[in-house]
Amino acid sequence: MTSHPTTAPAMAHGVSHSSDSLPAHIAVIMDGNGRWAKARGLPRIEGHRRGLEALRGLVRAADQRGIRFLTVYSFSSENWRRPAEEVSELLGLLRYFIRQDVADLSARNVRIRIIGRRNDLPDDIAVLLREAETTTASNTGLTLIIAFNYGARDELLRATQALASQVAEGRLAVADMSEQHICDALDTSGLPDPDLLIRTSGEVRLSNFMMWQLAYTELVFLPVAWPDFDAAALDGALVEFSHRQRRFGGLTEPSAEQARGQV
Repeated sequence: MTSHPTTAPAMAHGVSHSSDSLPAHIAVIMDGNGRWAKARGLPRIEGHRRGLEALRGLVRAADQRGIRFLTVYSFSSENWRRPAEEVSELLGLLRYFIRQDVADLSARNVRIRIIGRRNDLPDDIAVLLREAETTTASNTGLTLIIAFNYGARDELLRATQALASQVAEGRLAVADMSEQHICDALDTSGLPDPDLLIRTSGEVRLSNFMMWQLAYTELVFLPVAWPDFDAAALDGALVEFSHRQRRFGGLTEPSAEQARGQV
């Protein structure tokens, strides 16, 4: 189900949500940094820098509102095709974010998890990603899932290869294979599926993002460019989510307990 609001519904910070109406897991496609910069006559990297500030604001706002899981699409497996200078600048921002923000996030009890292909990353990036996860592994608050060098098709291919290896080694029979086996082989193993997906900048597509996990996710598309996304925009998306009736293929809306079981 999709939504194309021209403006985000307003909701003041501090307005309470019932546990039934608040999504446990929000996924965000942070889109529009380059167009935001171009519209202002600024270099694209300035849009990415402002986008990083918007990400910091989103993490704070999600944590304050009691969101348990937040997944952000930071760098796709296709983004390597961008001009080398822009890729270098994006990697530099990632390095900056991890070096500057992880200590603060850990102090706020945020746990970081990285999803995406790891084996072909620059060595220093791979080390920083591992350190971010290790430093925050024992935290029990908001789980921030960063999709980096991530593509849903690549994830499904790697999961299929892993399951095929289990079959070839005699550890798994084809007849015994289930959806849970696939879930367990994905990068998001152990995480609940997103309840709500937000995409900014007015684009209405998934762009190779979490295609297995988003099967029953509520979708909200906002016209605001990512650098302009703020707590009010998040609250507007939460209001939209609270109005949705989630049936997961059935005729009646499931209980909160049943909905949380859709993983």
